[in-house]
Amino acid sequence: MDYLRSCWGPGSPAGRPRRLSDAAGRQEGLLWYKDGGQVVDGEFSMAMVQANNLLEDQGQVESGPLSTTEPDLQGTFVGVYDGHGGPETACYINDHLFNHLRSKASTATEVHAFDQIAIKASTMLSDLGSVHYARFASEHKCMSADVIRKAFQATEEGFISVVSNQWSLRPQLAAVGSCCLVGVVCSGTLYVANLGDSRAVLGRLVRGTGEVLAMQLSAEHNASYEEVRQELQASHPDDPHIVVLRHNVWRVKGIIQV
Repeated sequence: MDYLRSCWGPGSPAGRPRRLSDAAGRQEGLLWYKDGGQVVDGEFSMAMVQANNLLEDQGQVESGPLSTTEPDLQGTFVGVYDGHGGPETACYINDHLFNHLRSKASTATEVHAFDQIAIKASTMLSDLGSVHYARFASEHKCMSADVIRKAFQATEEGFISVVSNQWSLRPQLAAVGSCCLVGVVCSGTLYVANLGDSRAVLGRLVRGTGEVLAMQLSAEHNASYEEVRQELQASHPDDPHIVVLRHNVWRVKGIIQV
């Protein structure tokens, strides 16, 4: 199967939440942007700047049902996929992650009250980065860290399967990857999940002064951080070259920082 063709094919079929990143925006040179889009939870704007001759990055905003079986589970999904080595992984994530999230949300059992999981608000997910919560309301009904974790895992396993199946024809796919930063707003709760060194920042308006304070919501996974290097070394004790300092920059296997 040529999954690239499926990624770049026609828009979403009927019955799926609207893919707002497919909606018309404005192009100015290497800058693409869209202002004033409407989602379930309010308004949004988004922009992308092409940094390479071949665009390796993807982004999406989805609004509507977050479950394939429960239409009342409404929310907003935002994904930013910073590709490296080629566009294939970011494209695959863009086309599959949200579908997996809706599927996993449909099979998930009812989530406990927010206060019961707030203790683990900064829990590191094994091999899947971290999920952070920001409480906007008292109810917590339709989304969980486990749903997001399973969606990430299913997407990763799917792409690994593609790489394996196409190995004889396109072995270079094994060297292609992507960071993955996701935000989900559901029932008044914001979830942020991250793999890689993209960053989610919340702007908080200060009453009275009008000042906007920036709050970092995600943890970055970059070999330049000592704690990340220690985690990699602990996970790969038999590989002395899992992190290598090259030209004063720490890199995983001497190749990439994330």
